[in-house]
Amino acid sequence: MSILYKLLAVILILFSMVGGLWNEVPRFAILNESIRNLYFHVPMWFALLFQMSVSLYYALKFLSYQNMEDHVKSVCAAEVGYFFALPGILTGMLWAKTTWGTYWTFADPKLNGVAMAILVYTAYFILRASVEDEIKKAKLSAVYNVFAYVMMMVFIMILPRMTDSLHPGNGGNPAFSQYDLNNDMRMVFYPAVIGWVLFSIWLLEIKIRIKLVQNKINEYAE
Repeated sequence: MSILYKLLAVILILFSMVGGLWNEVPRFAILNESIRNLYFHVPMWFALLFQMSVSLYYALKFLSYQNMEDHVKSVCAAEVGYFFALPGILTGMLWAKTTWGTYWTFADPKLNGVAMAILVYTAYFILRASVEDEIKKAKLSAVYNVFAYVMMMVFIMILPRMTDSLHPGNGGNPAFSQYDLNNDMRMVFYPAVIGWVLFSIWLLEIKIRIKLVQNKINEYAE
């Protein structure tokens, strides 16, 4: 089963890359060919949100049962999710330059919300690094994880929908699914989302194994 989902992840990502370059896309003013970035930019954010949700789940589980393995899984999921923030922002900036004429605009609440959400999770890792006692670190980071997740959802999912925003699906703008995500694009977009999410699970599995081995080595060293 483990091998199958990894193979599926590779196949779906490769399929989305090939399809993203060669399939027919709607012709719209300003967007033009840049609409193909939908196959990369959005799925990466899906992967990030998925991993941060996994991190939240294990943080809550740790707070309930005080199992350090749950804490390890929570931290690893947060690290994997944080990793996807960089390509997510870079692909978004490239798209913004093509469609809005600038890599970043502070006039858009979605962009500002993304920046704030990343800063909130950056503080999560700084908090962890500032505490030496492992039990105390686990409890503090688990509690902060809940706060960070709530703030992330407020910054990137709630506030942009309540104010004017350049992003599709926010601030009264129609989402892609409502005006230009045709059937040809869906055949590439949905596999891309599944592929990147599965790839994030693969990365999480690797991170957890490495972290658990490191913990074992540290235990024996003591």
